[in-house]
Amino acid sequence: MCRKCSRLADVSARRQSYRYVGPVELKAAVRPGRGGRRISSAADFGAWITERSAAELAEPFTFVVGTDGALRLAPRRSEHVTCADGAMVLSAGEISFVRVAGRWAVSEVSNQSTGYCPDGASWSEVARALDDVGLGRPSGFTHEVTFRRCPGCQEHNIVREDDFVCVFCGSDLPQTWNVDPTA
Repeated sequence: MCRKCSRLADVSARRQSYRYVGPVELKAAVRPGRGGRRISSAADFGAWITERSAAELAEPFTFVVGTDGALRLAPRRSEHVTCADGAMVLSAGEISFVRVAGRWAVSEVSNQSTGYCPDGASWSEVARALDDVGLGRPSGFTHEVTFRRCPGCQEHNIVREDDFVCVFCGSDLPQTWNVDPTA
């Protein structure tokens, strides 16, 4: 294997991927090939964005970053697992775009996905995907969500105001990401 390929393989091996952990009926409803639009270049994004109505642009879109590193976009009310065609992802959340100085940029982006519950550390994958498309972007999630699985009752929690206590049973939640025990 060449040095460059070896380096790329090392980076891929270190990437944290996220398995869908949401309701099984939502994943069962996924029809392969009907997921979000794969956006891997400025031309892809340009074609996709021109198809959007003003009403669509007024609210956030659903996004995932696939394990191939490409951004996938779908209407806001789409399930992340549908956007990803049921596959594992490197990140997931919601994203909004704005036109600035004649070019498109990201105005808001979060890791809000209760189906994948990605860690805030997944920002680097989002940044890389946005850079690959040539979109202006913030330096991190504009709204970062902290997800944890309760070791007591196994329920998924959104941690608010640094209160690492399970809202379902009152158990302490771990400080580190633990949503998917197989990860």
